Amino acid sequence: MTRRSLLQAGIALGTAAAFPPGMAQAGEPAHDVTFLEDFDELWRTLDERYCYFGEKCTDWRAVRRMYRPLAAAAQSSEAFAGIVGRVIGELYDAHTHLNDPAPDAPRGPYFDLWVEPNRDGTAFVTSVRDGSPAADAGITPGQSVLAIDGRPIGQIVSDTMPRCLSRPDPAATAFALNVAVSGWRGMPRTLTVRSTPGSEHVVPVRVKQPVTLPNVESRMLAHSIGCIVVRSFADDAVVTAFDEALASFRNARGLIIDVRQNGGGDTAIARPIMGRFITKTMPYARMRRRDGNRLSAAWTETVEARGPFTYTGKVTVLTTRWSASMAEGFPMGMRGLGRAAIVGTPMMRVGAAVFPLRLDRTGLALQYSAEPVYDVQDKPRWELEPDVPVLMGGDILEAAIRYLRSA
Repeated sequence: MTRRSLLQAGIALGTAAAFPPGMAQAGEPAHDVTFLEDFDELWRTLDERYCYFGEKCTDWRAVRRMYRPLAAAAQSSEAFAGIVGRVIGELYDAHTHLNDPAPDAPRGPYFDLWVEPNRDGTAFVTSVRDGSPAADAGITPGQSVLAIDGRPIGQIVSDTMPRCLSRPDPAATAFALNVAVSGWRGMPRTLTVRSTPGSEHVVPVRVKQPVTLPNVESRMLAHSIGCIVVRSFADDAVVTAFDEALASFRNARGLIIDVRQNGGGDTAIARPIMGRFITKTMPYARMRRRDGNRLSAAWTETVEARGPFTYTGKVTVLTTRWSASMAEGFPMGMRGLGRAAIVGTPMMRVGAAVFPLRLDRTGLALQYSAEPVYDVQDKPRWELEPDVPVLMGGDILEAAIRYLRSA
């Protein structure tokens, strides 16, 4: 939602509770039912298919009571999109979001900083995305963010917190904190940071045009260790490019597959890559979906072996907080196949396959978490931890090289 629609929704939220769902205030003009019908479609679809209500503290019926009158009163498509953004925000789920938010909407969490709550309500930086605006500005892990654009971060978090929780949830607070430090799309930020007690300074974080890099790059490292960087699982050409890179490392002592800057993609891309490391069809994951008020029994997802040869050397997969979605499923799957160790930090913890939803009347498009993913031992993907953890600020690539040389 935009700054304008956030303000409009915030004003309306202060009065919405006084009126029953769908009932207009006295003297209020009649409204087009388009927004109300699309709100009902959104609420009903998520009520029936969203997979994480068991893990969330969201009171979904309270969401309907609070936001349905706002949808009925929306004066524009922009205002309605803002309300939809607030509804989705009640789930505090990075994998559930509008596909095409407004140019000045919040960036969403985990844009270029990963933060954890400090006891004083400020944000402790644990990870900075490589090559990002925050990294260019000199923000580093270990610093604390105290304010954004001169506003104390606690005030911003209060504005973005879910309003329909059945009880307090630290995960909701952490999510709101990460939304806050990400700022607004298309807008620079000014962060007030503290490096050590008493050492506060203001850091301007400028808008940066994304740099386009190849989806697959490779190089031979010292000690006959090959390294393949995979930045996306969203393009069919990735499979061919990976095959070409792997051919040059056929006799390498070890292999590093780097998905540290990979935002995910499709299993149809990741599975053929996993197939280059096995000689027979094998399970790599388990999945579930909503079945009434609970999740269904799990089914097993498999990978088929694929040629022209099987790489049999030792393999590591590098991960950071910026490894998301299929870039979490891939390292999990490689470990489940018994073919790789995960080296790095925990990942983004978006643990489900998503379904698309396009609202029939306004055409607003979004995605939502629908099918939670588990490893072959039935452990949730969002709880995945690396086999070789690297402490904050440590050298993940060097840790992988040491691991491979120890073979």
